[in-house]
Amino acid sequence: MKAPLYVRALSSVEQAGLEAGLRSSDAFTLRRSQILLASSRRQRPKVIAANLRCATQTVRNAIHAFEEEGVTCLTQESSRPKTVQAQFDQARCEALRAMLHQSPRIYGKKTSVWTLALAAEVCFEQGLTESVVSIETIRQALLKLGVGWQRAKHLMTSPDPE
Repeated sequence: MKAPLYVRALSSVEQAGLEAGLRSSDAFTLRRSQILLASSRRQRPKVIAANLRCATQTVRNAIHAFEEEGVTCLTQESSRPKTVQAQFDQARCEALRAMLHQSPRIYGKKTSVWTLALAAEVCFEQGLTESVVSIETIRQALLKLGVGWQRAKHLMTSPDPE
């Protein structure tokens, strides 16, 4: 059986920081402070989770964050991705523009109307992107080019090239 997970012994500065967190108006800071102070009183994560009505993993995450960061773990970090890689650089944006000026039928599609989803699929098939990207990524690439985009409208077209 694994030993129960507890927070390490708190210094007086850390104790004061956690107690100040109990008076915070931020719910994240308040909850983390409650978790860490309960753990310092040698309550097990399962008991803390039951008392605070949260998941046991939330308690474990708070304890691990405190071990790594100290009192700074009381402030919630941004939920945005740490690294954002643009799928379309300027050269790929121009290739996307050139692709959209052609019919989708050239790329083996049954429709003659481009949609953002279809553009994402063809970009992957043609090697412009490493994976099928979202329609929002395609929209952002077009926005970067200054190209307006409207929803596809199905019009009656003749199969006769003349």
